[in-house]
Amino acid sequence: MPRGICRHHGPDIPCSCGMGNLYRFVEPVTLYLLKVRGRIHGYDLTGALNDNALTDSRVEPGALYRTLRRLEESGLVVSAWDVSGAGPARRMYDLTPRGEEHLAEWLVVLERMSGSLARFVADVKGVTLKQG
Repeated sequence: MPRGICRHHGPDIPCSCGMGNLYRFVEPVTLYLLKVRGRIHGYDLTGALNDNALTDSRVEPGALYRTLRRLEESGLVVSAWDVSGAGPARRMYDLTPRGEEHLAEWLVVLERMSGSLARFVADVKGVTLKQG
């Protein structure tokens, strides 16, 4: 499938679904959601992640769980099994103080990227308008 062409949004709508792997954005959104929502189950986090995604592509649950595992290995997130209630045990996730610091680092990176992207878009529009 050519980049920029999406089977979900149609051939005439450019979107990030076909623009390459943007999995790294799963990390800052996950950290943000853990900060604002507090202790949360992975399944609930999956839905919230797609509602708050930084791209218009869907985040697969596997990508989220890989990210959570990596964040936990780095000490940015902790998890524990919740065995209360009916049904099977559920793994609950919490942000650590180091995770909050890392979210602040992401904010700096994303602010810088946002500025760079805004300049790039303006430059491309300027070139396109001159040629058109």
